[in-house]
Amino acid sequence: MLNYLDSHTSKFLLITLLAGIIIFGLIFYFFRKLGKSPKNILPVNFAGRIRIPLVLFMLALVTRILKTNDKILEFINEEVLSHTSTLLFILSITWILIVILKAFKSNILIKYDMSASDNVHARKIYTQFTVLERVLMFLIILFAVSIALMSFDSIRSIGVSMLTSAGIAGIIIGFAAQKALGTLMAGIQIAFTQPIRLDDVVVVEGEWGRIEEIYLTYVVVKIWDKRRLVLPTTYFIEQPFQNWTRNSSDILGTVFIYTDYNVPFDALREELTRILKNTDLWDGEVNVLQVTDTNNEMVETRALMSAIDSPTAWDLRVHVREKLVIFIQENYPHSLPRTRIEMQKREDSKKVEKSIKEPDKSDLLRDK
Repeated sequence: MLNYLDSHTSKFLLITLLAGIIIFGLIFYFFRKLGKSPKNILPVNFAGRIRIPLVLFMLALVTRILKTNDKILEFINEEVLSHTSTLLFILSITWILIVILKAFKSNILIKYDMSASDNVHARKIYTQFTVLERVLMFLIILFAVSIALMSFDSIRSIGVSMLTSAGIAGIIIGFAAQKALGTLMAGIQIAFTQPIRLDDVVVVEGEWGRIEEIYLTYVVVKIWDKRRLVLPTTYFIEQPFQNWTRNSSDILGTVFIYTDYNVPFDALREELTRILKNTDLWDGEVNVLQVTDTNNEMVETRALMSAIDSPTAWDLRVHVREKLVIFIQENYPHSLPRTRIEMQKREDSKKVEKSIKEPDKSDLLRDK
């Protein structure tokens, strides 16, 4: 194209492109240097993340400058240049905002350790920022797409005519979208009120698992056997569920043992203490054995113990249950549950047998 342009226009084009490349190089170098300093708020790889949207922004700027030259407009339509520049600006700014949002989130969350044993506060911050990040990203993209569509006169006129002539249809669509909007608002409510957090241990729909992912419209629960239970966010606002790590990670575990009435409870208490002291699963806080129920066949005994978190409590429960059963089998087998049947011999049973075998004399005369 340079062969068909005069020298002034060719210089203008080359200077504009060269200036764009130089400005891009300086900005990229600045962000890369800034990212290497541990004192700034930007992550180390921020320059690499912003490179592509920065290129798009410079292209939009160069396109906007080219539109001012009449000679160039003889080869390229002004409307095409204008829309291209506008779309590049919208795309680059949207991309840059998303990158900055992610960088801000990473800079905040790096201060919190999710692998710590007591990570309640860390899970709270992770949940809050993860959900808020997705809400803001949704709003940014929605706003960017709306502006991009409004930049086209034909689409804007079609949209205006649809809004003015289809009011009833808009009302119907609004009612249809009510549930979707309710789900979206439930996601925002979870971010602030936090009935659940990432890595929370919950019991939902009769399943035990951990909160693995929280999105705007649904929540993924990782079940203990590696299945995934996907539930809408409204479930955790409207339905009751168990949250075992709402305030702290430590939890109590229970083991129920069913025995005969003659079991020695003091021996069971001593054995429970010995079992707990010989395992690293116990945190040393709670050690209780109580008789919680009785019926006409057996006695229910509950062993109560504590652990640092729910997975450890599960392992501790199965360990204690197994050891207590073995202890009763080896030392008090007669105390295992049993069903008793007691048969008593009646005193007049002999008289009944005699009356049956020896008929009365009156009966013999009556037969004759």
